Amino acid sequence: MHDGAERVGLVVVSHSARLAAGVAEVAGQMAPDVTVAAAGGTADGGIGTDFDAVSEALARVGAAAVLYDLGSARMVAELAVESLDDPSRVVLVDAPLVEGAVAAAVAAQGGADLAAVASAARAAGSEPEVAAPAEGEEIRVRLTNEIGLHARPAALTARTLSELDASVTVRFGDKSADGTSVLALMALGARGGDEVVVSATGRQSDDALRAFADLAARDFDE
Repeated sequence: MHDGAERVGLVVVSHSARLAAGVAEVAGQMAPDVTVAAAGGTADGGIGTDFDAVSEALARVGAAAVLYDLGSARMVAELAVESLDDPSRVVLVDAPLVEGAVAAAVAAQGGADLAAVASAARAAGSEPEVAAPAEGEEIRVRLTNEIGLHARPAALTARTLSELDASVTVRFGDKSADGTSVLALMALGARGGDEVVVSATGRQSDDALRAFADLAARDFDE
């Protein structure tokens, strides 16, 4: 993200207020500096979507990627976006609601622009890509936190490594993951006590390996 640029936010539109709030809570845990607004349910607390609630969420977030659960939620969101003074500040994203919100939030936390945040959410709808092992230095790291590379630890790892000029691969067993992809890291299934192999290439490869080792040493701040 360029200095002075507005960080991209997220709006979660659902037919259920609880579902929208829950997805927003999970995404927010992954990206503490990203504004994630929930717009779920009808004005009277029923199941459905509300134009005013979506409009208020868009106004609160500013530049945003909008994720939704069902087709009618998309239609309400489209109407709300069309009513904006500058609709180009918002992108409606067809992606799995939970996985897409998490991926988008992590990308936004890393300073990605609107197009990149939307792309990250869409990519969450496919199987995590198997990363080719980076040809360079590598280290072996034993995970000592109880849950290993899941949820918040994976998000923290992806955010940290995405800020460095390096290509990082994390391997566990016969699986490999791009170190900047939270979903791919989670898909490794590495838990506390497991050993992972981290390899890196690029100008800041040493910094990347050191950063991963430091995160693991402090149990990913859990």
